[in-house]
Amino acid sequence: MVQEKHVLELSERKSLLITGVTHVDNYDEQEILLQTQFGTLIIKGEGLNINELNLESGKLNVNGTINQLIYSDSHGKKGKGLLQKILK
Repeated sequence: MVQEKHVLELSERKSLLITGVTHVDNYDEQEILLQTQFGTLIIKGEGLNINELNLESGKLNVNGTINQLIYSDSHGKKGKGLLQKILK
């Protein structure tokens, strides 16, 4: 895989081009969970559709209504919720 810069290009909250993608874990019309060179990225929205995915070049193109972009360094590991901490 060619290592490329990690770039997000969002146009009018309708089209998102991402480079530096290493893996797509899961996706549906409301959420896309993927791995980038800088950690886990969660894309939330409505009517999300992956138009192009090329893991060799690390490029991903998404269309739909993008509402949130959330980064996490946990690489998919879920942290303990408040209730889990209390019941420990």
